[in-house]
Amino acid sequence: MSLPALADRRLSLDAGCALCVAGWSDRSTGGNFGRCGVALIGVPESLCGVSKNVAVPHLQKTFACDHPVALVTGSGAPRVGRVIAEHLASLGCRIVLHANSSTAEAQQIAARLRERYQEALVVSGDVQESEAVDAMVKQATDTFGRIDILVNSAAIWSPLPLEQVTAEELRRYFDVNAVGSFLMAKAVGLVMVRQSSGGAIVNISDWATTRPYLDHAAYFPSKGAVEAMTRSLAVELGRRNHRVRVNCIQPGPVLLGADVEDDKRERITSSMLVGRIGTPEQVAHAAQFLCENEFVTGVVLPVDGGRSIYADDGLQDGLNTG
Repeated sequence: MSLPALADRRLSLDAGCALCVAGWSDRSTGGNFGRCGVALIGVPESLCGVSKNVAVPHLQKTFACDHPVALVTGSGAPRVGRVIAEHLASLGCRIVLHANSSTAEAQQIAARLRERYQEALVVSGDVQESEAVDAMVKQATDTFGRIDILVNSAAIWSPLPLEQVTAEELRRYFDVNAVGSFLMAKAVGLVMVRQSSGGAIVNISDWATTRPYLDHAAYFPSKGAVEAMTRSLAVELGRRNHRVRVNCIQPGPVLLGADVEDDKRERITSSMLVGRIGTPEQVAHAAQFLCENEFVTGVVLPVDGGRSIYADDGLQDGLNTG
């Protein structure tokens, strides 16, 4: 079944359908599908019911394009940005991978995406430089003629005691994490306002801007600025084109380093309200939601397993004093 045909299908939101993945798939690729044509993960087709005419949001319908174009910064390195890019490719998007120092890795990922999914392009440049940003955006629009999605995931972070944080170090964090995200959002956003279908921008912050931990005194302020920027740009761009939306994700622990020892990993797990460490794929699914849902803008969404609202110190489990 073609994507345009699927766009007109309707799905009831009952117990069975709540287990569906909100992404379109072609039956020729195999797998299990509900009667709406939406892929099911580990769910019998018999659980799918069709009763109420509720439209299913999906990228192709949102952007009025069979293969929307998604630019994901920081997607060359094996981090969350790459997983988001691969997930959007699996949903039918043409992908623009961005890398600064990991260009060779990005080219390998692009080749894999072309083989498995759709067209893919690699752009390279420093996001804190206006000229580089403008050149990357131009390369993307020259190639694909549009940009429907921007995910700002390029960032730097490294532990550093407060005593060693200099003005230069603070500026470096703001330049990459905040200014870089702003310049990309501005350049791509102004492309989106000229498109009748608008576009969706997803910034990436950090759950711990709400509850900071030690040795990241330069990093957290730079990410907090991304959250304020999200709300501001949602207004700026939304007033120019009502179909342009800007949102932000606060990921929790989803990609622990291989050097994290087992005892520390267990402590982190036990501190999570959901009792487990998250995955980059769960962040990618949140990005998909923010791109698809046309009634959500200016939102900062924690995807952190409850980490920002819960501390495993006993005070929320009956030891509070009032």
